[in-house]
Amino acid sequence: MKKKVTKIGVLCSGGDSPGMNACIRAVVRTGIYYGLDVYKIMRGYTGMIEDDIQQMESRSVANIIQRGGTILKTARSKEFYEYEGRKKAYENLKKHGIDGLVVLGGDGSFRGAQTFSNEFDIPCIGLPGTIDKDIAGTDFTIGFDTAVNTAVDAIDKIRDTADAHDRLFIIEVMGRDAGYIALHSGIATGAENILIPEKKTDYDDLIESLTEKERRKKLVNLIVVAEGEQTGGVQLANLIKEKLPLMETRVCILGHIQRGGTPTCFDRVIASRMGYAAVECLIEGRHNVFVGIVNNKMNYTPLNEAVKKKQRISEEWMKIVKILAT
Repeated sequence: MKKKVTKIGVLCSGGDSPGMNACIRAVVRTGIYYGLDVYKIMRGYTGMIEDDIQQMESRSVANIIQRGGTILKTARSKEFYEYEGRKKAYENLKKHGIDGLVVLGGDGSFRGAQTFSNEFDIPCIGLPGTIDKDIAGTDFTIGFDTAVNTAVDAIDKIRDTADAHDRLFIIEVMGRDAGYIALHSGIATGAENILIPEKKTDYDDLIESLTEKERRKKLVNLIVVAEGEQTGGVQLANLIKEKLPLMETRVCILGHIQRGGTPTCFDRVIASRMGYAAVECLIEGRHNVFVGIVNNKMNYTPLNEAVKKKQRISEEWMKIVKILAT
């Protein structure tokens, strides 16, 4: 039988994402409802190592559901990569009596949780707090919807000025290894081209497409490019200027604006559902899983599988882009 969990810690690791606070709130209040002690661990795994751990009450998470970022702060810990760092973290958890962990983050955070749990028998539940939507086992990740809507709002504004000046605009959005933000925001804003890391860009085809649009007097064009694509926004602009010197081209890099801001209703709701489910998992003995939502139902993937899989973009998405951009 798996041991009963009585005290749980919650932390955020890696990049922040809108909706993390809603998730933290759900974890704390669900834990307290079931009679558990809930502890906040500040600055991710760094806080575990440095013993930056404090007990939380229900009112500790009042008035945070609408806030972006995370009240727990977040960080990437190099020390946690080493066994000695993880051992120090375990000793601090043991000092507080914490016997279960809820980790909000991406696949790197889950990898750390899986290793830590295997070494020290602390059950861990992973929750997908990442704007990239690049984790297999869930239809959406916490923060993705807000990030995409932020990008869409910005791109809509850029289209207005592009139309006023008959310009080509290249908008670089976040997505170092995944193109979901570029794909969704590009489709939603009617972008003529969408470039993502998962698909190799045929630059000759891109130039030919822009040339053909120029012949048709289609002078307003938007290209949405993920930051992890081969060239990125600036290099792509230089390439286009070299091949099409008469085409007036501008670059806009949206950057970290996509990470912040008030989370959407959708992100608040899925974050709340996932936080609640994480505590239920620990209570029921369903340990070392990543909690996602698939087809609007809770989905549980073993952590050791979650860290090996990536959400993949199907060819059908790219076909949709091509057809709608003509």
